Amino acid sequence: MYELSLLCPEDRVDVLSDALDALDALSVSVEDADAQTPAEQALFGEPGMPPPKDGWQRSRMVALFAQEAAAKEAAVLLSAQDFFEDCQLLGVQTLEDQDWVRLTQSQFAPVEVTSDFWIVPTWHEPPAQARQIIRLDPGLAFGTGTHPTTRMCLRWIAQNGVQDQRVLDYGCGSGILAIGAAKYGATDIDAVDIDEAAVIATDLNAVANHVVLRAGLPDKAQGQYQTVLANILATPLRVLAPLLCAHVAAGGSLVLAGILERQADELKAAYAPWILLEVSDTQDGWILMTGVSHPA
Repeated sequence: MYELSLLCPEDRVDVLSDALDALDALSVSVEDADAQTPAEQALFGEPGMPPPKDGWQRSRMVALFAQEAAAKEAAVLLSAQDFFEDCQLLGVQTLEDQDWVRLTQSQFAPVEVTSDFWIVPTWHEPPAQARQIIRLDPGLAFGTGTHPTTRMCLRWIAQNGVQDQRVLDYGCGSGILAIGAAKYGATDIDAVDIDEAAVIATDLNAVANHVVLRAGLPDKAQGQYQTVLANILATPLRVLAPLLCAHVAAGGSLVLAGILERQADELKAAYAPWILLEVSDTQDGWILMTGVSHPA
């Protein structure tokens, strides 16, 4: 494999990506050319949503080609284009053969939820201090425990307890929250998602963790639950407010994540007719919002 590296301003990222694709690049990645310097820029976006910008003010683009000749030809052709003005060719280099499986695995280390609760990939030994673990590998669906929203939900489960409860994980992704609830004693668990791949992933992950739950599409959620968990995004959470609140039993807890700090007030307003929400945890600009359902 051969890497073609370019330096370009933010407004050329899109056109260069399209051009590299047309030139049969196997992949194209974009990163901040000023990363690890005082000029580094942080671009934040919600998971599953498009990034706020196509690139950084100074973007480094790396295109992967199967043949050295193709990479060099792409460099020549791009350099001749009008849109390449203010861009810079950094060069073509050989990408050494690697054990890609091992390299990928090395990027997923155990994740701490609390001091004694960890998410551990199957190829790692649990940390010595772990008293409770979830075995989870990157796979078909969102939710490996690396994102702050997932960790905050799991922390809430560990710290508040769901022993012997009926629990709903709405928008379950990998099933990690439902599995966490099972690990902490929930005995009647529904995990639902609109994505059939998420349902499959949840079933497989439940088996791998030796827990029992029911995974399915949203119509699987029936009746009321002592705890309702929903780690999605702010916009669908607003839309789902009446449905989610209807699933919370009197005295039960609603736990919402996938919310940025600036979105707290709009979520409070959306849920106010049913449940009063408060911010109960925060991490890296994300918040966890919780509330208790009271009898009408």
